[in-house]
Amino acid sequence: MTRFSGHGAEFQAKGPFTSRIAYAAAPVTADQRAENIPGAPAALDWETTLRFRHHLWSYGFGVAEAMDTAQRGAGLDYPATRELIRRSAAEARSVGGAIVAGVATDQLPPGPATIDEITKAYLEQLHDVRDAGATPVLMCSRHLAAAARDADDYKRVYGELLSQSDKPVLLHWLGEAFDPALAGYWGRRETVLEIIEEHRDRVDGIKLSLLDADYEIAMRRRLPAGVRMYTGDDFNYPALIRGDDQGHSEALLGVLAVIAPPAAAALRALDEGDITAYEAILGPTLPLARHLFAAPTYHYKTGIVFLNWLAGHQDHLTMVNGAQSGRSPQHLLTLMRLADEAGLLPDAALAEHRADAWLTTVGLA
Repeated sequence: MTRFSGHGAEFQAKGPFTSRIAYAAAPVTADQRAENIPGAPAALDWETTLRFRHHLWSYGFGVAEAMDTAQRGAGLDYPATRELIRRSAAEARSVGGAIVAGVATDQLPPGPATIDEITKAYLEQLHDVRDAGATPVLMCSRHLAAAARDADDYKRVYGELLSQSDKPVLLHWLGEAFDPALAGYWGRRETVLEIIEEHRDRVDGIKLSLLDADYEIAMRRRLPAGVRMYTGDDFNYPALIRGDDQGHSEALLGVLAVIAPPAAAALRALDEGDITAYEAILGPTLPLARHLFAAPTYHYKTGIVFLNWLAGHQDHLTMVNGAQSGRSPQHLLTLMRLADEAGLLPDAALAEHRADAWLTTVGLA
C-alpha cells in the first residue's frame, strides 16, 4: 500500500502576500460524463472548475484564466474558453480576487489566415475579456507565427491591439518547449522589446515562458520603468521571484496551480525578508516542477490534473481532449513521490486511497 507523510498540513490560507504579484495559471476540470475525447468540444464541470479558482484566491494568488494550463489550444475550444472567462471573472468579483485572462486567435479554423483576419480575431477576444472584467493577456498566436513574414507583421498586429486597449495589458511569450508551433515568434527577439518601448503606457508587463533564466534576467533589466517581468519559468522560479539587487520577477506560473499552499507561505516569508525560510519552503517544490514540466513539456497539464486529483481538488482524472493519457504511469509515480516531499498532499489518507486505486488500474500495484 502507498504511504504518504501528510507533510504540508501546516500551509494554511492566511491572507495575501504583498512583496510580489503572483498569478496561478489554473487548469480546468472536465465533465467526466461527457464525451471529452480527442476532437470533441470541451465539456467542463463548472462547479469544480470554479471551486478551484476560489482555492487559489484564498491563498492570495490571482488567477490566470484560459491560459495554456487550461488546455488552451489543446482541447479547450473558444466557446468554452469565452464562457470560462465570463464565469471566472464573475467569481473573482464576488470575492475581490485578481484575474487576468488569455486573448488569442483560436476561434479561427486551423490553417492559413491573413494578417487582417488574425488581427480581427485578436480584437474579438480582447473585447470579450475586457467585457468580462478581466485584465487581458495577449497570448502568442499559432496563426500569426505561421503568417508573419517578418518583425513588422508582429508590430502591426500588436500595435493595433495595444492602441485599442483602454487599460494596460500583459504580453505573453510562450516558448517552443510549450508549443513547437511558436518557434521563431516575433521574427527576432528584439521585436517584443521594441513593441513594449513604443507602447509602454499600454503594457503592464510581459510573461516570459522560455525556460531560460539568464535571458529572462537580461530582458528584465531592459524593460522600461514601470513595465513588469512576470516569470513563466517553471524550472527556475524560486531564484527569479527572489531576484537580486537589480530587481525581481513577478510570477504567472502553471506550477502555482499545484504548489499554491507552500508557495503562499514562502511569499509571506519573503514579505518579512526571511530569505532562509523562503528558500526552505519553496526549494522542495522545484524538483517536482522540473519533473512536471519535463519534455515533452506541453503534456505538463496531465500532471497538474493528476496531482490535483490526489490532493482532493477534483474527483476524477478525465481531461478535455482525452489528455489524461499524456504522461506515462512511471512519470506520474515519480510525481507522486515528489509531491509528498514538497508538502502538496496534506490529506495523506485520501491521497493513499486514490493512489492505490490508480496503481491497480495501471498495473503497478
